[in-house]
Amino acid sequence: MSNTYITVPSTGAKIPAIGMGTFGSDHIASDDMAQAVALALKIGYRNIDCASVYANEKEIGKVLAASGIARHELWITSKVWNDSHGRANVIKSAKQSLADLGLEYLDLYLVHWPFPNYHPPFADVDSRSPDARPFVIEEFMDTWSGMEALVEEGLVRHIGTSNMTQAKFDLMLPNCAIRPTFNEMELHPTFAQPELLAYVKEQGMIPVGFSPLGSPNRPERDRTADDIADMEHPIVVEIARSHNIHPATVCLKWAHQNGIIPIPLSTKERNLKSNFDAIGGNPLTEEELEQLKQVDSNNRLIKGQVFLWEGAKDWRDLWDEDGIIAH
Repeated sequence: MSNTYITVPSTGAKIPAIGMGTFGSDHIASDDMAQAVALALKIGYRNIDCASVYANEKEIGKVLAASGIARHELWITSKVWNDSHGRANVIKSAKQSLADLGLEYLDLYLVHWPFPNYHPPFADVDSRSPDARPFVIEEFMDTWSGMEALVEEGLVRHIGTSNMTQAKFDLMLPNCAIRPTFNEMELHPTFAQPELLAYVKEQGMIPVGFSPLGSPNRPERDRTADDIADMEHPIVVEIARSHNIHPATVCLKWAHQNGIIPIPLSTKERNLKSNFDAIGGNPLTEEELEQLKQVDSNNRLIKGQVFLWEGAKDWRDLWDEDGIIAH
């Protein structure tokens, strides 16, 4: 299958409608991830979702350089990590990612999380930073001003957010000189976030969906007894059976047909290819998309417990579920 593209309204740029995630969930070595990216590029992927905290951008950069693929054919995303918030730090971090990836510009740069709460790699679920604190709009806008400066310098073509909530957007958007063009968020059939997804689209942002298959290989710290496996849900399984496709393909078609750019991860060539091909071919029917609405069970998998601050009740404080930002 050749790439399908989505046009960014504000710039006319075209982003491939499916990408590859590169977060190794603390168990995929950087060289192994780079080799998976090399496989993905050979299969046809042109949208690679990176981040400084994934600690594999140097290795991925070598793969990009060796690929022989023209820069304008690639869409490369990176993200500023929580320990580099603030205008000056954002600019420094972006320049480091550019150096590591061997690029002159990034197609998209995201604020990875909306607060500067840091945890070290391989952190336990109970790990807490003594410096962690709730979302502070003034601090966030200082960080965002660094993102805007990167666009003005020509180092970044588009900027966006990740792991945001509507309550935070309501404070942020009126104060932007350059509005976010993308929001990366957890999206899969059992966690469809219909209200936030609709809001993101209404505000002119393109949604990028991480964990589109239900993140079966997520870190142990993000697992709880109540979690639901999307690819084992009876409705997903039945739709897959009726199309003679894998449940993963159903999840990716669901994302594509809901206007989401999914960024699944695999290091296996067979899975990389089937994921890439998933958004093409026969679409799900309207009836099947309606059936999949029944699958949504508010099943958030990436809860973010390690970003909690002293005095926070639990991980729900990160997500403003009642529409109020917790302090």
